[in-house]
Amino acid sequence: MSTKIREKFIERMNLYGLTESTQKSYITGVKGLADFYNQSPDTLTDDQVRAYFRHLLIEKKLEWTSCKTYLSGITYFYRHICQREIDDRYGLPPRPKGRKLPVVLSMEEVARLFSCVDNLKHRVLLKTMYSGGLRIGEAVRLLPEHIESDPSRMVIRVEQGKGRKDRYTVLSEKLLIELKAYWRIYSPKQWIFPGQNPHKHITTTSVWCAFKAAKKKPVLPRNAALTA
Repeated sequence: MSTKIREKFIERMNLYGLTESTQKSYITGVKGLADFYNQSPDTLTDDQVRAYFRHLLIEKKLEWTSCKTYLSGITYFYRHICQREIDDRYGLPPRPKGRKLPVVLSMEEVARLFSCVDNLKHRVLLKTMYSGGLRIGEAVRLLPEHIESDPSRMVIRVEQGKGRKDRYTVLSEKLLIELKAYWRIYSPKQWIFPGQNPHKHITTTSVWCAFKAAKKKPVLPRNAALTA
């Protein structure tokens, strides 16, 4: 993808308020298509795009959900940058039937996972996600004023979550205690969970890495307590 087309793509997404994570996902999808053909995506035909999705599904055996994510970005690119419409989803079939249910951890398993997170900031952030039902992108963007700890309120305000919507979620007393303890040590200014640059929030990549690292660690004794 040429620099000019990439900038036009990003400008369009910024203008219409797509989140940073959505933009990154869309760019990845279009870049993968361009790299596959070693050709600028705006010069590709619909049949070439269909062939690309067949390659992802049949040869690379990519999960349907990943293909659907790529489809969203590629469709957005052709619709808004190239003014091209498509009505067959570039051949991507409907979601396969017989989906497996996600694995749900028990409270004890969650507690043991938290006990494997050494970094206090990472641990409290993960507990905030678990206790409040926050998405990772929502948690990293929390500001001090989003924690409404008045006894008559006890909520976390989520601004511009999925679908650019605001909402409230519960703030448990146990989580509030954890947040206060964290606050006394870190004294964050702008963001509750800042990154290495205090003027920017921690990245979602850092949180994912912390989570994956905790999963690989040997677990502590089974009587660990859940504190979220």
